[in-house]
Amino acid sequence: MEAKKAIICVDDEAIIVLSLKQELQSRLGDEYVYECAMSADEALQIIDELHAEDVAVILVISDWLMPGIKGDEFLIRLKKAHPEIKSIMITGHADDAAVDRVLAEAGANAVLKKPWSTEELITEVSACLAGTANEHQG
Repeated sequence: MEAKKAIICVDDEAIIVLSLKQELQSRLGDEYVYECAMSADEALQIIDELHAEDVAVILVISDWLMPGIKGDEFLIRLKKAHPEIKSIMITGHADDAAVDRVLAEAGANAVLKKPWSTEELITEVSACLAGTANEHQG
């Protein structure tokens, strides 16, 4: 049986993570497990818990402006700890330097500006997921 795959949405605003989760679930269905985190630390904890349950986290969608660790710093840490996880950063505030940094250092697959459109979100997520469909987890 194929391992379950998870997508994690990270934002310090509950309405945003719930909206992201809802959009993804309505378009992608039950093929994935969807988790929400309100901070980078919580997201890292969820990733560890899912890995312990043999659930492969394949994508993290993170806000940039959050208390504690900002999104670019979080995605750079994520890349170092879990290079197999794809990432998308969502921002209404990040400056060009932060956007460049998240693309270069964190290897983010995309940066979306708030407010994003569902089509834009699903297009970027689908592109990320297409890249993981052919990779086999060892």
